[in-house]
Amino acid sequence: MITIKLENNIDKEIDDIIDNEFNKFAKKNGIVCDYEPFTFIARENEHIVGILTGHSYYNEVHIGDLIVKEEYRNKKIGTKLVNAVEEYYKDKRFRNINLTTYGFQAPTFYEKCGFKIEFIREDKGNSKLTKYFLIKYIQD
Repeated sequence: MITIKLENNIDKEIDDIIDNEFNKFAKKNGIVCDYEPFTFIARENEHIVGILTGHSYYNEVHIGDLIVKEEYRNKKIGTKLVNAVEEYYKDKRFRNINLTTYGFQAPTFYEKCGFKIEFIREDKGNSKLTKYFLIKYIQD
């Protein structure tokens, strides 16, 4: 009998299964997966003031989370973190950087960083929860 259970803390065994199966399926389809998570951290002295997480896979880079501590906002830290991702991946085989953000978060910020809106999923109940899908091409 198969059972299903929510597990919030995955260990190396589960991570390895996910990685192996993604790569195996991609290879069967003639695609290189090369999934790689990343974290860029902004520090002032030794104190963390900003974090950007994401992953690269296939031919794209995906930004997952961008957090700047409230007292450090509006000091270009978010922009520097986004630029660090672009700089790191610009000469590799990846074609674009993409992300999603909500209306109450940062669609305008990402547009100022050179991202273009690809799609908007409107939330009819709360416009702050309208979801923006953005992309920035880093390779032709």
